[in-house]
Amino acid sequence: MKLSKTSQKIDNNVCKALTIACEASLHEVAGFVWLTHRANYTNFPSSLVITCVFNTDEEVAAMKADQQDELLRLSIQKQLVKVGVVVKNIKQCVHFDTEQACQAQHSGDWEARLALRIVKQKTISRRTH
Repeated sequence: MKLSKTSQKIDNNVCKALTIACEASLHEVAGFVWLTHRANYTNFPSSLVITCVFNTDEEVAAMKADQQDELLRLSIQKQLVKVGVVVKNIKQCVHFDTEQACQAQHSGDWEARLALRIVKQKTISRRTH
């Protein structure tokens, strides 16, 4: 999908913010490997969906048990605010998934897997890291 100049600028800022959060989280959150986002820029920022990917389901469970999910969400929210993106409810915006689950359920096809989380909106899916 071709974005308008304004939407492209917003998407570029979101990418920059998420890249910074991703880089920091790689060193702070055990098992975290990458993140991506999708958004419908006609309904932004409420349509923003960020997926944080770990290697295994066990790593996600351990991360949540250690309350590092809050650390990850706060890092993402902090970077988004720096580029002027204010998300009302970061818990609804940020999701966790695993390479293990994608491989088991979608034969490693992340595009198909991520499409399941979208509710009738045009999307931009970009692997940030």
